[in-house]
Amino acid sequence: MAGLVPATRAAPKGVDGRDKPGHDNRGALAAVVILAALALSACQSTEPKTVKIDSAFDPKAAAIIKAQGTTRIDGHAFIKKPSGTPAFAVGEIVRLVPATPYAKERFDKLFGGKKFVAATAYPKAEDTDPRYAEFTRTTKSESSGRFSFENVAPGTYYVTTQIVWQPEENKPHRGGAVYEIVTVTGREDKPIKVILNGV
Repeated sequence: MAGLVPATRAAPKGVDGRDKPGHDNRGALAAVVILAALALSACQSTEPKTVKIDSAFDPKAAAIIKAQGTTRIDGHAFIKKPSGTPAFAVGEIVRLVPATPYAKERFDKLFGGKKFVAATAYPKAEDTDPRYAEFTRTTKSESSGRFSFENVAPGTYYVTTQIVWQPEENKPHRGGAVYEIVTVTGREDKPIKVILNGV
């Protein structure tokens, strides 16, 4: 039927309308470039960043984690949702990590100099020394996000966990990982209080 033929248009003056290299392919080429850019950005957003730890792990520097101390650390892990309501670390593993040069470099690089990293942007460390996990202590947070470490020896530690939730089924998790630094002197006469909220 007249008027229903797709892609029929009058050729402007100076253009004869015949197929020439690049004449009608510019739009298709632009579309391919845009699709490739979108695909690349999608890959970059889902592929976790990898960081390299240059420091060597030193078991002697981390040995304080196995020493018997007298101090208790009481913590509370929570962050504020966009709605303003709190999200707690419910039943999450909380780690107590000696602040060795190896651990410091890990936290600096994985968290990018901050105390919070979003769940959608978790980086990973390349070739983590297996002894690193052996020289940490762990506990589990309660439903309120509270946790404790007993008999901690003097030293400086990273306390870290994650606080995540899924707003809707099949939606990405929100929240992320948090940490705080705690120094134990061994002279404490009451528990050290620590809040993990990424601030």
